[in-house]
Amino acid sequence: MCGIFAYLNFKVSRERSYILQLLFNGLRRLEYRGYDSAGISIDYSHEATTVPLVFRQEGNIENLVKSVYQEVGATNLNLEESFSTHAGIAHTRWATHGEPAPRNSHPQTSDPDNEFLVVHNGVITNYEVLKETLVRHGFTFESETDTEVIPKLAKFIFDNANEEGDKSMAFSQVVLEVMRHLEGAYALIFKSRHYPNELIACKRGSPLLLGVKELTEQNSDGASFNGVTYLSSNGQPKEFFFSSDASALVEHTKKVLMIEDGEVVHLKDGGASIFKFNHIKGKHGGTLTRLPSIERALSFLEMEVEQINKGKYEHYMQKEIHEQPESLTTSMRGRLLRGGSCKAKSVLLGGLKDHLKTIRRSRRIVFIGCGTSYNAALASRPILEELSGIPVTMEIASDLVDRQGPIYREDTTVFVSQSGETADTLLALEYALENGALCVGITNTVGSAIARNTHCGVHVNAGCEIGVASTKAYTSQIVVMVMLALAIGGDTLSSQGRRGAIIDGLFELPSKVKEVLKLDEEMKDLAKLLIAEQSLLVFGRGYNYATALEGALKVKEVALMHSEGMLAGEMKHGPLALVDETLPIVVIATRDSCFSKQQSVIQQLHARKGRLIVLCTKGDAASVSVSGSCRVIEVPQVEDCLQPVINIVPLQLLAYHLTVLRGYNVDQPRNLAKSVTTQ
Repeated sequence: MCGIFAYLNFKVSRERSYILQLLFNGLRRLEYRGYDSAGISIDYSHEATTVPLVFRQEGNIENLVKSVYQEVGATNLNLEESFSTHAGIAHTRWATHGEPAPRNSHPQTSDPDNEFLVVHNGVITNYEVLKETLVRHGFTFESETDTEVIPKLAKFIFDNANEEGDKSMAFSQVVLEVMRHLEGAYALIFKSRHYPNELIACKRGSPLLLGVKELTEQNSDGASFNGVTYLSSNGQPKEFFFSSDASALVEHTKKVLMIEDGEVVHLKDGGASIFKFNHIKGKHGGTLTRLPSIERALSFLEMEVEQINKGKYEHYMQKEIHEQPESLTTSMRGRLLRGGSCKAKSVLLGGLKDHLKTIRRSRRIVFIGCGTSYNAALASRPILEELSGIPVTMEIASDLVDRQGPIYREDTTVFVSQSGETADTLLALEYALENGALCVGITNTVGSAIARNTHCGVHVNAGCEIGVASTKAYTSQIVVMVMLALAIGGDTLSSQGRRGAIIDGLFELPSKVKEVLKLDEEMKDLAKLLIAEQSLLVFGRGYNYATALEGALKVKEVALMHSEGMLAGEMKHGPLALVDETLPIVVIATRDSCFSKQQSVIQQLHARKGRLIVLCTKGDAASVSVSGSCRVIEVPQVEDCLQPVINIVPLQLLAYHLTVLRGYNVDQPRNLAKSVTTQ
């Protein structure tokens, strides 16, 4: 949630119109994260000084674009004016404090003259105390945001330093002192008229990246030593980009720096200085201590521009549903080994190989996640218990932290998150680390906070997912966790046959998903029948309890239709009271050990005139449809632990078509964000 994008060109001539479009396009790349307002800041020259302009607007980015060009036209601002060096910042906001409105949008400012400007992703938990202090010192607040205290605090620190005679206070010193007063989670970018053509970024708990593009003959993005590329300050023409997400950087450069918690990155004179924040305040002769800069290596983005384009599809969600055969193949590539016998079938997870013995000795394995990631872990729990023989428990991250649930040194905790930046999951990770548990990360984002801070882990490799409602990441997470179960249970001779069958099933899974995607038109027809309904129930059990939860979640998220996933074994303990001839009910009844029980559920629902839609294995229509009264959707059969991957696809398609037919925004559902980086 929220999106930060910034651009600084150094010795590269760019017109104001180019800079505006680059900032707007950067925000468009971040739209999928969710937002309700947007804003930018650029410069103009006035009486030999550089003055920041701020534009803010509620609603979508196109509202901002329109309002900016209206204001530019009204003030006769020259769009063709060229800048050899210029710093611009941009932001999409997802409200946490204050309603969506221009006054609450970012950049937030210190005063009417825009001496200090800030864009912020996260939540400042002590903002009320800071606000009270600043009000006592004469500051007036215009917004209801927590963010506004930050630029005002920067001005307060700067003004005090000047009053004390420190006229040479560096921009980085101001920001480091601001950070010393802030509590909570944040990614921040600062811009100031006192420090023209400079930008400063810092973070604690929220994602932020720096992209570097050096425009030399060699087109190198940094200095290279022993094959490792470092940030260089050689005075060559450069372009710098800050972003909350790699998807906004990849079209400009693939050389990036993953900014770590507590780091401050200062862009000035074509160089990037990095400082490590220290809570201890230092004074030397009345001046804040200047910290030494540190050296960091650049990383290379494993992403292509094509991944963030829709291609032939109308929506990202549609594209990502249909990409699942390829994303599953990528998730398994290089990790499955299959020879001519059962003994030759194995799984290789490089990120876990040094920790498998420890995991096998665990007292229990604890899966921790939120939303779709939690559901993916739930789908994988039975096979992990079966193959490892270790008790597996499930925890919703926020609930674990709220109640301070017991975590022991003998536990293995597995943190599942697509973004690797989910705020509640990160807090749970911090809690587990404090309690001495082995922490395993399963994320789809290289270099994310969870990937960096866990002891070991597995990258999902599903590719970039833009749609807010996760589809391909969900199925790839299940596959990765099935492979995790195979790796942990790899030393058990009694399960070799079962393991071999699952590995064979994994190899065949992408082609089976291709087969089930042919149900697209059938699910569209079903969506037409359900378009006017108010509620939908989804019953599943065993491996497919998670499928019921995830299928209902997809319908709820994007189609804005009340839907509930329910454990079929609990049907008679309350939910049966809802059943009548008008309520549509999906029952997942594919062939597994729970099949006969689901047949009984169908009979009981039919006896109460339930309006049934049954998802079953091909050839089982007669076995599940009582007197032909059910709407039947047939899917191919795979190994039971892999069946959730197959069974969720028709429900993803149903949610997609319901949303489009009902006229809602399928890629950016109301009130939701892709990456939940605030609590």
